[in-house]
Amino acid sequence: MRRLAFVYCLIIFGAIVLVFNSCENNNTYTHGKILYENFCANCHMEDGTGLAEVIPTLVQSDYVILNQDKLPCIIRNGLSGEITVNGKLYNTEMSGSPKLTEFEITNVINYINTAWGNKHTIQKHLDVRKALEECDAEK
Repeated sequence: MRRLAFVYCLIIFGAIVLVFNSCENNNTYTHGKILYENFCANCHMEDGTGLAEVIPTLVQSDYVILNQDKLPCIIRNGLSGEITVNGKLYNTEMSGSPKLTEFEITNVINYINTAWGNKHTIQKHLDVRKALEECDAEK
């Protein structure tokens, strides 16, 4: 009887380990992915590669890496003017998504920062809030 109880405990423990491992392998920014697909993918493409010479890539993008503090404002308010991404010039206006909440913007940024092989810093909600307050004050 003890041996059977031990075997059951091992099976249950193994199942728990499998569940945690499978959860660990999933992108934790599923909400950010859904928002990205709805608000960003139509231009930046589902795989983040952009659109040829018109829309810049988000995959291994030096612009994304160097402008982490500006991303919340860019997502909310858009971007116009010439920018350089990975050595290529772009001058297509990006419309903003002003209806996204600060939580949603944080999720989008963190999805971009961890998708497609990107290994950028995870943004904290409070830092995104501060960035949005600063860019709103500049208007």
